[in-house]
Amino acid sequence: MSGSAWTGAVVAAVTAGYALFSRRLSTTAVSAPMVFTGFGVAIGPLGLDLLDLEHDSGLVLTLVEAALTLVLLTDAMSVRRRDVLVGGFLPGRLLGIGLPLTIGVGWLLAWPLLPGLTAWELALVGVILTPTDAALGKTAVSSPRVPPRVRSGLNVESGLNDGMALPFFVLFLAALPGTAASEEGVAGVFWRALVLSTALGLAVGWSGGWVLRRSRERGWVSDDWRQVFVLAVAAGSYTLAVVVDGSGFMAAWVAGFALGVSLRQSTTAAPANTPAAPATRDDTADLAKHLAELLSSLSFLVFGAVLLGPTLEHLDWRIITYALLSLTVVRMLPVALSLIGTGLALPTICYIGWFGPRGLASVVFGLLVVEEHVPGVQLLGRVAAVTIALSVLLHGATAVLLSNRYGAWHRKTAAARPHLREGVSTRAEGNDIGLPPAAS
Repeated sequence: MSGSAWTGAVVAAVTAGYALFSRRLSTTAVSAPMVFTGFGVAIGPLGLDLLDLEHDSGLVLTLVEAALTLVLLTDAMSVRRRDVLVGGFLPGRLLGIGLPLTIGVGWLLAWPLLPGLTAWELALVGVILTPTDAALGKTAVSSPRVPPRVRSGLNVESGLNDGMALPFFVLFLAALPGTAASEEGVAGVFWRALVLSTALGLAVGWSGGWVLRRSRERGWVSDDWRQVFVLAVAAGSYTLAVVVDGSGFMAAWVAGFALGVSLRQSTTAAPANTPAAPATRDDTADLAKHLAELLSSLSFLVFGAVLLGPTLEHLDWRIITYALLSLTVVRMLPVALSLIGTGLALPTICYIGWFGPRGLASVVFGLLVVEEHVPGVQLLGRVAAVTIALSVLLHGATAVLLSNRYGAWHRKTAAARPHLREGVSTRAEGNDIGLPPAAS
């Protein structure tokens, strides 16, 4: 039996095993990223040596790139205008102020702790470890104990900041000598990876939504193939951007926005005397979301094998210190600064600041940099691996505990202070700005 066959058998067994206990584990401190990362280390060079980046780089990159493409598209599809406006300040402040500040603080703190890296390599460290991944602390953003405003803000931030970090990543990589992107120059990468890729994503997503909506109205498309169509839009937008040497990720992210908006447009209005049909949940993106979740879990297995395992043999105090600072100071300070003047209580600011886990986007960005073979690639990869690993462990382990404690604080405080800023109903805010109330 070949090594690749053994790898496939082990991956299938791990996936099936987690699936059987997934509901039980969802109420504990053990998360899916923990399980898959741990098994990844076990089958990597540090363990059974069934998977390594040197021999399996093509398969590894294809898997993680497909995962991030689907996550970018489905996250963007699910974001509605009211998600950004309802709750008002929180998503805007976290993304518009907090995100660039996080990149800057991460860049500056890397300077004294990671000697030997150039300015652009240090900048890449900051960008790679900026995107957050709500899946690592799922309870923190889904628990009904947590105020809707905070849940919504963290979800919107997690859904959008990986795409918003992409331009920084692409441009910093192009500015780094020795990379493939640097041969075209920053200006060339800007036009191809950002402008052209954005245009292609808009065209594919909008036209895809238009034709799917028309087909659905005429009863031509079945429910199953309607969901498959979303996968085709993801693949089409990504590959078209790659063909023109652009960014497939940027194209997929923008295509998700355009597809979502296009599908939500109403083409016919019901007669005035016709009773409104009951609202139903649109399941168009369900297949893509489930596949994205599966590929994301497998990406953490790959991460454990090809990045984390080899890194565990080369740890030093500087890497560990920067990883801890990245999860605390680099995240929490920008969040606190971005929320000045909002009226949120200190426990809320601390809760939002802590739950900024690093996940799939950081894994993919880190692997893409490692594949470039730039001078500081080993140190870059190790810093990213340790930071993501600590995030998987710490954010996963604290999600249930801290969401319960924060929820208890909010319930007690809101009873004494009815106008507590965190407790304002997002449904009411939606009506205040002329938007329909959020679906329950």
